[in-house]
Amino acid sequence: MKRPNILWLCTDQQRFDTLGCCGNRFVHTPNLDSLAENGVLFSRAYCQNPVCTPSRASFLTGRYPRTCRARQNGQDIPADEIPVTRILHENGYLGGLSGKLHLSACHFSVCPTRERRIDDGYDSFAWSHGHGPAHEWPMHDYALWLKRQGVTYAHPPRRDCRYVRTGMPAEYHQTKWCADRAVEFMEAAREAGRPWFFSVNWFDPHHAFDPPAEYLERYLPFLSEIPLPEYRPGELENKSPLQRRDHLGAYGKAGSFAYGDMTEYDHRLIRAAYYAMIDLIDEQTGRLIAYLRDTDQLDDTIILFHSDHGESLGDHGLYLKGGYFYEASVHVPLILSWKNGFVSGVRSDALVELVDLAPTLLEACGIEKTPGMQGRSLAGILTGTAPADVFRDTVYSEYYKTDAEGGVTAFCTMLSNGRLKLTKIHALAPDLPRDCPGELYDLAADPGEHVNLYGDPRYTGEKLRLLEALCDREALTADPLPAARAPW
Repeated sequence: MKRPNILWLCTDQQRFDTLGCCGNRFVHTPNLDSLAENGVLFSRAYCQNPVCTPSRASFLTGRYPRTCRARQNGQDIPADEIPVTRILHENGYLGGLSGKLHLSACHFSVCPTRERRIDDGYDSFAWSHGHGPAHEWPMHDYALWLKRQGVTYAHPPRRDCRYVRTGMPAEYHQTKWCADRAVEFMEAAREAGRPWFFSVNWFDPHHAFDPPAEYLERYLPFLSEIPLPEYRPGELENKSPLQRRDHLGAYGKAGSFAYGDMTEYDHRLIRAAYYAMIDLIDEQTGRLIAYLRDTDQLDDTIILFHSDHGESLGDHGLYLKGGYFYEASVHVPLILSWKNGFVSGVRSDALVELVDLAPTLLEACGIEKTPGMQGRSLAGILTGTAPADVFRDTVYSEYYKTDAEGGVTAFCTMLSNGRLKLTKIHALAPDLPRDCPGELYDLAADPGEHVNLYGDPRYTGEKLRLLEALCDREALTADPLPAARAPW
């Protein structure tokens, strides 16, 4: 069998409701909408952690964060973990990446040149951890490229809103740079006559909210139409103390994107900037698809689009991300398209997880998954040989964080059956109140997740069943390796 190429498009911090095909009437995403029309749109896809490193480690290895041992930002994935990109490389694929990887602690103090890598299978590695030359890494490829162009990086805050910045012009933006590197790689791989995979790991629409000026300007004439965040004053009183803390400042930093400090104009402009960043991603997606079409590679290429996790955008009085599992944080966009191998024009409402991506890609390429993989292949839905709306009974996500000395500051897990969503708080730092053992939301009656039903006696039976299912999930996500035992 001729193995397909793989164009893997991953954004950073993009929530599920930010594409036209997902019902958003403000964003301009014709290329991604067309990709969904020509592929399979998974409307209920969930990440396994609401922050970067553990989510990325999970979907790249097909293993849960607690299993692959990259459970938090600031932690290195162990060298013996096997990303799916390495498996593809070992089976004859040329591999490349542009943008972010973030499988290791990524801070100048611990990686003074560039991100530490394990055997990840990437032959070409154009690395850019962020919009610009953050922390002044000397081997930051995007920063080096800007220098060669004679361009100085800048994204100053706007005068009318200190939370939104004026980003680099589109020509020099990190989003376009990532796509440029992808085209260069795909052309080289085509000339080599080898199957290839390429990871376009855009940093957008991650904060800082800094689209090119002209992209944001499009939204200003109808800014007043953009909805305000969904927040009910007082709704955090019986919810996690992590939320009450972050309401006063993202990541627990007082004053940083503090909801109460913002005006209605601030809220709307932040959301407009976020949408504008997605518009640029869509434009570059169109460039990549056009390249594949022009070089007669489109029919033989799997195109995968998703995000690593979501963004609160002010909903529930919160910005950015943290130890909570609202739909805005863990429900992500997911599209797969392959003209020669997958069905098209299908919207699947099945519950799926990003941990399912690695085994899905391997099965599509005719490659056996490794014994340690825990995800399940979506091939049946993608090929039309299985029902489109049935896959998992529940989806699972976790949040785990320690301080520099290894003391647990937060440990929470989430399980959802699509109608009811349960969060269990297992441990918190000693300085945080222990007044909230968990959260329970009825997504049918309360899709905005405003009313915590954890202590509601009407839901006691269903809560206990979800707690039992969560216990099973945690037991069954133990590392399956070693996969074999002695014969006695």
